[in-house]
Amino acid sequence: MKIKTKLNAGVGLLFFMIIILSVVGGWFIYQLKKDTQNILVANYNTLQYSRNMLLSLEEIDSQPFAVKEFQKNLKLQSRNITESGEKEVTQNIISHFSELNENPKNQNLKSVIRKDIAELMQLNMNAIQIKSGIANTTAESAIAVISIAGTLCFLIAFILMINLPSNIANPIRELTLSIHQIAQQNYKERVQFEGNSEFGELAKSFNTMAEKLQEYSESRIDKILKGKKRIETLIDNMHDAVIGIDENRKVLFVNDEALKISGLKKEQFVGKQIQDVAVRNDLVRDLIREIIDPEIQKNIDNLLKIFVEGKENYFEKEIVDINVLPTGEDSKRFIGQVIMLRNITPFKELDLAKTHFMGTVSHEFKTPISSIQMGVQLLENIRIGELNDEQQKLVSGIKDDTFRLLKITGELLNLTQLETGVVQLNIKPTDIHEMVESVIAGNQSLADHKQITIKSHIDTDLQLVNADYEKTSWVLSNILSNAIRYSYENSEVEVKIVKDNEDEIVFSVKDHGYGIEDQYLDKVFTRYFRIPGTKAEGTGLGLSISKEFIEAQGGKISVRSEIGSGSTFYFSLKA
Repeated sequence: MKIKTKLNAGVGLLFFMIIILSVVGGWFIYQLKKDTQNILVANYNTLQYSRNMLLSLEEIDSQPFAVKEFQKNLKLQSRNITESGEKEVTQNIISHFSELNENPKNQNLKSVIRKDIAELMQLNMNAIQIKSGIANTTAESAIAVISIAGTLCFLIAFILMINLPSNIANPIRELTLSIHQIAQQNYKERVQFEGNSEFGELAKSFNTMAEKLQEYSESRIDKILKGKKRIETLIDNMHDAVIGIDENRKVLFVNDEALKISGLKKEQFVGKQIQDVAVRNDLVRDLIREIIDPEIQKNIDNLLKIFVEGKENYFEKEIVDINVLPTGEDSKRFIGQVIMLRNITPFKELDLAKTHFMGTVSHEFKTPISSIQMGVQLLENIRIGELNDEQQKLVSGIKDDTFRLLKITGELLNLTQLETGVVQLNIKPTDIHEMVESVIAGNQSLADHKQITIKSHIDTDLQLVNADYEKTSWVLSNILSNAIRYSYENSEVEVKIVKDNEDEIVFSVKDHGYGIEDQYLDKVFTRYFRIPGTKAEGTGLGLSISKEFIEAQGGKISVRSEIGSGSTFYFSLKA
């Protein structure tokens, strides 16, 4: 049977039973109303008239209007004769009352009339009792019939409630589960619905679709296998080490380069849980540390030094999460990770050669530059000979250029020392006041040249900082000289040292220059970077070296700036 037919039959049957129940209930209510109306109209009125006649009869001797009242009720009663024998009794009352009118003093007539009225009342009371029994019978029949009809309606509704939803919901649930199986590429799934309902037709269409998908899937297996081989060959021929794992950390593939670096065989890798492999191999253990514990990811250096075939090699590690968007779904699904090791040994060697070259050249430049500086100082000595104005300008220019060259070579030397790791830090308790006074004195002439006032503020309870005096003084001097160079003339530069919390001291230098635009704030500590459009000279190394010096001491350095209000460079060190 069709689902639509079942629904129509069930709902139609319920509708028909409700109509029958309504008609039967209405008919019985009408019968009860009719019986009650008969009692009220036919018998209750007669009892009321009889009562009024009895009262009037008692007052005939004393009240003149009692006769008329009696006659009025007697007349109404003669029009309301509904029961058998009621007409004869009423006629007797009329006859006896006429005789009483002719002989008002006759008390026997009054007694006879009272008996007639009592007989009339008894007739109607008997009729009321009979009609009340009929009404009770009608009510009992109504209760029985309505109860039977209501029970039938309840049973039909209960049967429909039990069977009809399951007949509709169960096939839908089964079909939904089968669709999930198809979505998971289980194309052998089939559904079987008996009968010729809409679900049967749907099952036939679904099974046809599944058969075609299975046929298509099996026909594509050869191409899929070829594609898999192609990808595996491509991965094996990569110069970078590659390890692939699924969402359960099971190793799916590993190329020859990764096997060579790890010293393992393919059968010891593929198909195993990577944490099990890591138990027997230190390199794999280092590679998966951030996979096992994501909390330590930021603290892990991605540059690895590995000895391969007796040679020191440098590798850069990268872990890529693989997320795919399944067809028909809205959110991506995590299906695994790929661990890649890029061999950067040639770049590392070139960088090291560059560092050595810069160190050598910078060191070699310092000697002739110092000689030039000494020669300039001799030329400025009056005892050697007096220079004219033009010669003094030339000597002054040579002096400035020599100073700039000497500063550049010094910065390059510092940079190479940082890169090679040969720089030595002498961290010890250092007098803050002595350091600040020395730095301000060293930059006072530059400030006086631009008529800039240097103001300093040190918290009263601050005396010592745990730092390398020479390197920290160099950083503070570099930041202060930059603030003076980039400040407007006749302005102020503020040097402030405060205690941030129990174990940190913050050094800050605030200028009143143009400021730094937001897009350059995160680049000012990059090597060789200079803000576009600035006129001040420099190599772009000072702030980079400052950052290295401060971080080497366990501190932090940063900058705040607002266009038009100037910039504030600040760094923190341990108290």
